[in-house]
Amino acid sequence: MRHPTSMKRPQHSGRCVPQAVPLRFSPFFRGKSLAAAVLLLALVLAAPCSSLAADAPPVAAAADLKFALTELAEHFTRDTGREIRLSFGSSGNFTTQIENGAPFQIFLSADEQYIFRLAAKNLTQDQGTLYAIGRIVLFAPHGSPLRVDEAMADLKAAVGDGRIKRFAIANPEHAPYGRAARAALQAMGLWSSMETRLVLGENASQATQFATSGSCQGGIIPLSLSKAPEVAKLGIFALIPTDRHAGEPLRQRMVLLNTAGETARAFYQYLQAPHAREVFSRYGFVLPEEDASR
Repeated sequence: MRHPTSMKRPQHSGRCVPQAVPLRFSPFFRGKSLAAAVLLLALVLAAPCSSLAADAPPVAAAADLKFALTELAEHFTRDTGREIRLSFGSSGNFTTQIENGAPFQIFLSADEQYIFRLAAKNLTQDQGTLYAIGRIVLFAPHGSPLRVDEAMADLKAAVGDGRIKRFAIANPEHAPYGRAARAALQAMGLWSSMETRLVLGENASQATQFATSGSCQGGIIPLSLSKAPEVAKLGIFALIPTDRHAGEPLRQRMVLLNTAGETARAFYQYLQAPHAREVFSRYGFVLPEEDASR
């Protein structure tokens, strides 16, 4: 799209900055419709910049990526001068939105099966790339009577003696981390006794808010969110072994959708670079070539 003559695009920014230009009113506008001239100027200044329309592609990302992907997006903008728009939510909900025509250009799912589902409907450029394997933790906020441990032994005891009144997980109906939490509770024989005590988050990020707020005695949430300083300071957590949710392995895959433009393709490649992999690893994700059972 051609930029209006009254707009100037900076070399190292993804935003367009208006540049003042002199106004010359024609004889028609002089004495007849100054208001029309003002309206015309407003329309020119409000015209969308090509950098926002083309260089800020919408990206749908699983909620467990909130901190890691936000950091990487900031790095990408710093390194390239291009911007993107991030939306975080549950992978299942995003899949439905994309099937219904949502204009995302990249989708980072917490469950690769959603990517395969979209690929089977010819909504993606291919079957995508496995970028990480997620982990879950048992989290207890400060002051909780729950003592966290990898074996979840005290959780089982706390359910039996009544210390657990409310417990947070993501909704298993559409959130992969919720399904992994459910699998872990089932492996411990706790699912039936916990169902009435569950507080379900719309996605992993909301479940983390519930688990850390103090209104719940604990929760099962992503390691990637627990390791963020904003969350880690609110409680303690223990890593849950992957064999407790072997049927829900949290294999996380990303894909370019058919609408992907140049900036989306650049960001997609950026997320596979060594620097990006270091960031994913720092937030607790297991890289694809590593052993998720470690």
